[in-house]
Amino acid sequence: MSLLVVGLSHRSAPVSVLERAALTADAQVKLLQDTVAAEPATEAAVLATCNRIELYADVDKFHAGVAELSTLLAQHSGVGLEELTPYLYVHYEDRAVHHLFSVACGLDSMVVGEGQILGQIKDSLARAQELQSAGRLLNDLFQQALRVGKRAHSETGIDRAGQSLVTFGLEQLARGGDVQQWARGKKALVIGAGSMSSLAAATLARAGVAEIVVANRTFDRAERLAQILMEGDDTDVAARAVPMESVPAELTRADVAVSCTGATGLVLTSESVVEAIEGRTPAPSAGPGEDGPGAPGGESGPAAGAQRGGASGTSLGSEDGCPLDLSAVQGTAGFSVLGEAAVAGMAAADLEQHAAWVDNGSVGGDRRAAGGTARPGQTGTLDPAADTDAIAALAATVATVGRIPERRRPEPVEEPQRPEPVLFLLDLAMPRDIDAAVHRLAGVRLVDIESLAEASAGAPMAADVDQVRRIVSDEVAAFGAALRAAHITPTVVALRTMAADVVAGEIARLDSRLPGLDDKHRAEITQTVRRVVDKLLHAPTVRVKQLAAEPGGAGYADALRTLFDLDPETVAAVSRAEDSTTEKDRGPA
Repeated sequence: MSLLVVGLSHRSAPVSVLERAALTADAQVKLLQDTVAAEPATEAAVLATCNRIELYADVDKFHAGVAELSTLLAQHSGVGLEELTPYLYVHYEDRAVHHLFSVACGLDSMVVGEGQILGQIKDSLARAQELQSAGRLLNDLFQQALRVGKRAHSETGIDRAGQSLVTFGLEQLARGGDVQQWARGKKALVIGAGSMSSLAAATLARAGVAEIVVANRTFDRAERLAQILMEGDDTDVAARAVPMESVPAELTRADVAVSCTGATGLVLTSESVVEAIEGRTPAPSAGPGEDGPGAPGGESGPAAGAQRGGASGTSLGSEDGCPLDLSAVQGTAGFSVLGEAAVAGMAAADLEQHAAWVDNGSVGGDRRAAGGTARPGQTGTLDPAADTDAIAALAATVATVGRIPERRRPEPVEEPQRPEPVLFLLDLAMPRDIDAAVHRLAGVRLVDIESLAEASAGAPMAADVDQVRRIVSDEVAAFGAALRAAHITPTVVALRTMAADVVAGEIARLDSRLPGLDDKHRAEITQTVRRVVDKLLHAPTVRVKQLAAEPGGAGYADALRTLFDLDPETVAAVSRAEDSTTEKDRGPA
C-alpha cells in the first residue's frame, strides 16, 4: 500500500487561507485529472468541504508524491505553494487510513461527531468513480471509511459529543439558548439549495420558524427544496422559492438568513445588510445626561452605538489636540486609546504625533506644574515646540520596535451597549458568502465558519469519543491487514499457477515415456503429483499470507517472487484480472 494524503483543514490553516484555497466543482475535476496524469500517482480522490481540502492518491514514491500533490493543490487552489506549504499536512499508508477513518467518524470535524461528513465522503468517492480516477485501493478505502463512520454513529453516542454544523450554528445565533424557542415564529431566508442549505432549511423548519424563503441561482432547485419543505410530515412551515435577484428585498423581511452557496464572491455585502436593517434596529435608550435618539443632536440607526461610545470618568473623550479619530474606533470591544490596537495601521507621522499626545497626557500633572495647560480630568494640550525631544525619542522607538509603547496603564473604557439583534445571519460557506465586516454592525448577529471554530475549540469531549477512537484504531489495523494480505494474493496465485504448469508438463513428459499407460493409472499418478505439490506449497503460502498481513509484511511478496523466480508480468496479470472482477461486482458508493 502506498496511500498518501496531502491537505489542509481548519486545524492546520486559518479560515482566511481555507477560504482562498476553496476548490470549485470544476477545479476538483481538473485536480483529479491532473493528479492521475502525474507520474507518481495511479489513483486519486479529492475530499473538499467547507473546512478541509484533501487530496488522496496511490503513489509509488513518497517524496515525489508529496512534492507533486502539494504543487497540484497550490496550482488548482490559486494559493501560491510557498504560502500554502506551512499549512499542509501529510499522512502516509496506515496513518493516512487512520486520518480518513477519523474524519468519517466526525473526530476531525469542527463540531465533533457531526454526521454531514459521511455524505461528503460519499460524494467524493462518487466523483472519483465517475472520472475513473479511483482504483481498487481508493474504492476499498473510501467504502470502508463510510462503513466505519456508520458503525461509530450506531454503536456509540458520538452524536452527543457535538451537533451538525447547522445545528451548532443555530445554537450560536441563539447564544446557547433553546433553538426552538428562539426560532419559533421567525421568518427565515435560505440562500442556496445544495446539501448544506437543504439541511439548514430542514433544521429551521423542525425548529418552528413560521416561513422559509429559498433563493438559488437555479430557480428550479429552489422550487424543489421549497416543495419538499411544504410536504414534510413533521412540520407545517410555509415555504416558497425566489430568484437570487430577490434576496435584497427578502432580507428586509427576514429575521434569520442562512447562506451556503458555491459563489466565489460575496453574496451579502455589509452595505446590503445595512440597507436591509435600516429603520428596523431599535435605538438604545439614552443614559442620564446623554442625548438619546430623537433628542436634539441625537442619532439613531445601526451606526449610532458605535459613534457614541464615550465613557465618563476617563481621559478618553474628545479632548482637544487628540490626533486620533476617537469616534471611529471607540465602539470596538476592548478599545484603549493608549493601546497598540488603537493605533494599528496609522501612518508613521500620525503615530509619532499620537504618541507625543499620549505622553503629554500621562504626565499632565508635571506639565501643569511647569506652566503647561491642561484641564482637570483631561489630557494636556499638545505643544510641538515643547515636546520636540519626546517626539524624536518616540519616533526612534517606532522605527525600532514597530509600535507605540504604552506610557501608563490604560484606563477602563465602557463598551457601548449594542441593541438586541433584529437580523441573525449564519454563513456556512467557504469561501464566505457574507462580508465579515457585518460583525461590526449594530442590530445584526453574524455567525460564520471562523466564529464557529472559535466557539467549538473549547467544547468538552464526550466519553464516547474515546470509544470511537478505539473503533478507528481497530478498523485501521483490520484494513491494513486485509490490504497487505490482498497485496500478496496475486503472487500466491501466480506461484500456484506455475506449480500447476510444472505438474502438467511432467505428466505430458510421462505420457511420452510411457505411451501405453492406461487412463486409470495416468489419472492416479496425476492426482498423486498434484497432492504432493499442494502439500509442499500449503504451509508456505498460508504462512506468507499471515506474515504479509502484519505491519512491515509488504516485503514477503517480493521475497516469494524472488525465491520461485516468478514472472512479474504473470503476477501483474493476475492482479489486473482480480481488479477487473472486483470492479464488475462493485456498484456505485
